[in-house]
Order: sequence, then C-alpha cells, then structure tokens
Amino acid sequence: MKLQDKKILLTGATGATGGIGKEVALALANQGAKLVLVARRLAQLEDMRASLPNSECHHVLALDLTQPHDLESLSEHCRACIDDQCIDIVINNAGYNQFDLLSRRSAQSVSQEVQLNLTVPILLTQSALQWINRPGLILNVGSTLAGIGYPGYSAYCAAKSGLYRFSEALNRELDGSGIKVLYLAPRTTDTSLNSEYVRLMNQQLGNHCDDASLVAQHFVQVLQKEVEVRWIGWPEKLFVRINQLLPNVVSNTIRKQQETIHHFIRSMHKNV
Repeated sequence: MKLQDKKILLTGATGATGGIGKEVALALANQGAKLVLVARRLAQLEDMRASLPNSECHHVLALDLTQPHDLESLSEHCRACIDDQCIDIVINNAGYNQFDLLSRRSAQSVSQEVQLNLTVPILLTQSALQWINRPGLILNVGSTLAGIGYPGYSAYCAAKSGLYRFSEALNRELDGSGIKVLYLAPRTTDTSLNSEYVRLMNQQLGNHCDDASLVAQHFVQVLQKEVEVRWIGWPEKLFVRINQLLPNVVSNTIRKQQETIHHFIRSMHKNV
C-alpha cells in the first residue's frame, strides 16, 4: 500500500515508556502519511506533532487505552472520520515490558502488562473492523520473544505470542474482506524501555540491539509491501524457527545464559 496521504492511527506514538513510537511516526510522516497519534501525555504528543513534517496534517489524542472509556473515545473519533478522512491503517504499537522473575512480580503488574500488550490491541482491532477503510491494513507490533520464551519476560512472551496467533487467525478470518492483518516482530531495540541492567545483560550475553530508526524503516516496508509476518534480525529469526522445530536446542543455549540472567535480576533488586 502506498503511504502518501494515507490516514494512519498509531498507538504508543510518543514512546513515553521508552518505545519506538517517535521514530515510527517520523518515518511514516516522511512518506507523506497523515497521522493520528495516540499516547497518554498531551504535552509530549503536541511537541512530537510540531516536530514532524507537515505538522498541520497530523492529529493527537491523549488517551490511556487500558481504560475502557478512553478506548471507546478513540473508536468514536475514528468512526467520525477525522477531517472527513477515515482511517486507512491501524498500528497497534503501544506496549511495554518488565524484566523480572515472575515470582517477584505483583499480580497487578502482570495483569497490566498482558492487558496493554494483548487485550488492548485485540479490542482496538475489533473496533477498527467497523470503521477502517477498505482496502485497509492493521499492523500488530510484536516481538522476537513471541517465538522464543525467554527467562525474565514470561508475561511479555505470553502476551506477544498471543498477539502473533491473534494476528494470524484474524488475517485468515478476514481473507477476501479488503482488510489485512500484519505482524511485525522486532528484536531488542535500543530505547529507554530497556533498563540499565537489561542493557548490561544484553552486552554481556552478546545479544544484538537495533537502532529505533532502523526498526521504523521495517514498519514502512511491511506496510508498503503488505508483508503478513516479519521477524527482524539475524540470528534471532533463525532461533524462532529452530524453537518451533527443535525447542531443546534453544533451551540448551538459554540454559548457558541462566547464571548471567539471574545475576542481573539479583543486582536489580539489590539496588531498588
């Protein structure tokens, strides 16, 4: 799909929790898209809109999508067709993760993580089926950890894995309807979402970390080429495939990392 003059709804737009939203918005604006930017903090949204090319073409909505009322407000805005132009593309980008052992986390934090990473995009997608233009695209942003269960990220792995299968199932369900559901899975990205402990751990383990601007270019490509599923990064996407066929091979590799992973978790709690 050509992105010039397309109306794109982007959640998690400012990357307030440290994500890639800002770079994605810039990459899309540079393609001539008209953006509806959604995040929780209005001041950050306004600053971001002002920094984008053709800032007058973009809209901002300060909403907390974990709140049912705000989710419904977003749907109402989209049904009303902002500036008489309905949404062509929905990008479910809002999300966050918390690196820790499940046994150390509160039930509330686990519930919130699953809600934002899985429940919210499912509900927003369900709503979008009523008002998105056809042909239209829905892009769900996942993670390499959807395909590789990794210690310290059990809830996040569960949510992103669920989002992957949801995207796959709904894309098949909507076959021939004029709406396609896509799934993009970045690997570790260099953003403030990663704590200093996570950065140090990744460095010690030799885990690759992509620049957010590079990841944003994958967003553009996936939308332009309407790629149904893309896993970013080598050898991570190979490990995803191996994990499907020979999970014990991946388990044995991760087992060698366990001591390092637990060292950084202990250090993190020691300094809280």
